[in-house]
Amino acid sequence: MTDAVERARRDVVIANRILAAEGVLDAFGHVSARHPLDKNLFFMAQSVSPELVEIDDIMTFDAQGNPVDDRRHASVERFIHAGVYARRPDVNFVVHGHTDEVIPFSITDVALVPVINVAADITAHIPTWDIADEFGDNTNTLISSMAHGLSLAQTLADHRVVLMRGHGFTAASSSIVQLVRLCVYLPRNARIQLEAMRLGEFRPLKAGEIARLGEIDPDSPASQRSWRYWARKCGCESLLENAGAPGRPAFSAS
Repeated sequence: MTDAVERARRDVVIANRILAAEGVLDAFGHVSARHPLDKNLFFMAQSVSPELVEIDDIMTFDAQGNPVDDRRHASVERFIHAGVYARRPDVNFVVHGHTDEVIPFSITDVALVPVINVAADITAHIPTWDIADEFGDNTNTLISSMAHGLSLAQTLADHRVVLMRGHGFTAASSSIVQLVRLCVYLPRNARIQLEAMRLGEFRPLKAGEIARLGEIDPDSPASQRSWRYWARKCGCESLLENAGAPGRPAFSAS
């Protein structure tokens, strides 16, 4: 196994554990990484809670979301990841979660917008996908087929985040450091916006501020500082060291 492949698998473990520790993922939710040597494959844990993910849980899936030479129980919503990778060749990592704070914005006409500086990279417009629009009202709202996954990915388009009506969110990035950071601050931004709305009119970040703050360099000292902090906080710092250069993920943002 090459160093790049080993790092990608470890990145999936680290990201799952960080996002569980930060309350972004609960017993459900998942993280995936595109295979660094074969763009038609991706890594994702078997159906286990994010806080419990270990290296041995990581499975390999093909472009259609089918397990490759592995018969363990796979998450039914692996098609979220397969759909995004199919439509977004620039994406190397995907996260899906059900964080409570974002749900109100998926079931109302109120837009979730950046209101705190650390969440500028969620961007000024986050689309919402409603499974019923294309597949009717007799689904269980889970993304359980490639058709569902491709439909979700079409609504995601070139955005970083898409909300899912009454369900949660999916986020995508070329960098695991950038993606984990976005997912940590997404619900915090939602919580602060909701609190501000209780007080009355609120002032979101301005367009220029979003543009200036929203381009995160995953290799910057600040980004690596947060990545290592969160990894150590959830007990995964040793996985950083074992993956090669300290703190370096499998993919850069390029």
